[in-house]
Amino acid sequence: MMRSRIGGDVKRESRPPIRNWLGLVIVVCALGLAPAGLPIYAMTLLTEALILGLFAMSLDIMVGYTRLLSFGHAAAYGLGAYTAGNLLLHTGLPMVFAIFVAALFTGIVAIGVAWVCTLASGVSFSMLTLAVAQLLYAVAFKWTAVTGASDGLAGIPRTPGPFGSTFFASRTGFYYLVVVCLLGAFLFCRSLVNSPFGAVLRGIRENEAKTLSLGYNTRRYKIAAMAIAFTLGGLAGALYAPFAGFTNTELLFWLLSGQVLIMVIVGGAGTLVGPIIGAAFFMLVSNMLSSWTDSWGLFFGLIFILFVLFAPQGIWGLATRAFGGSSETKGRRWRYLNWTG
Repeated sequence: MMRSRIGGDVKRESRPPIRNWLGLVIVVCALGLAPAGLPIYAMTLLTEALILGLFAMSLDIMVGYTRLLSFGHAAAYGLGAYTAGNLLLHTGLPMVFAIFVAALFTGIVAIGVAWVCTLASGVSFSMLTLAVAQLLYAVAFKWTAVTGASDGLAGIPRTPGPFGSTFFASRTGFYYLVVVCLLGAFLFCRSLVNSPFGAVLRGIRENEAKTLSLGYNTRRYKIAAMAIAFTLGGLAGALYAPFAGFTNTELLFWLLSGQVLIMVIVGGAGTLVGPIIGAAFFMLVSNMLSSWTDSWGLFFGLIFILFVLFAPQGIWGLATRAFGGSSETKGRRWRYLNWTG
């Protein structure tokens, strides 16, 4: 009986208003025209913001939809970046293929990581994710032959694509590659969360014990959600490696895990769109504050505290409330992130 109820929920949520699709078309058009109207520096920031948006959206699958609070999502980002960096430096694999191979490899590794981490729940789960990320950080710091240790991997090239195409090696071409990856990942995630699989994830988020009693193997669903999140996070890291031209151990450090979690919460957890906005907001505000003071982290921390206290639904939640969003979006609160159960 409950399985049919879950299916009914999917039906109601899988029909987004036409204005949502119209908004998506407008955003895609704006992103497509951005290279024609923005200076080089702004395009560089926008490209990095989109990569971070993909990274934050991947974490939202865990945090916003499954209530799996991870303190070690930098593991996915760093693993994807190092894998792509080594492939581009030491093989003749085209950049596009190297990026997707790195994402796939990260997802495969994530299955083992998820199997271990899901043995626990709540605070223990979060600490295990942090431990895994710090373990990878320590390995990267010592494995000089593969990671370059503290120096990292430098001079990562944007190798020609199939048939010798160099379009994606250019600044504009690489930007469009990032846009396509982000858009594809967003559409995939939207379909995922509106599917019966996504309905089970929401059931785990709201009441795991009840979902388990209905016959669902919740641990398997959590492993799958974590593997998907890591694959998309690895894709973001794999894009960052040729974008920046280098990787280093900071991409695996706990500080990045905290920053991406802030992006999700500030943007709006459990919305997919919100984390992308949160990443752009983080990039914009951090760059502005860092140009004024070296203590920019202190001021951004105060902004984060204000969001948690007075706008727990995030930027996207505030926007949908202001413009007449759905009652579900209006009612979304920090309770979804109450990882203590």
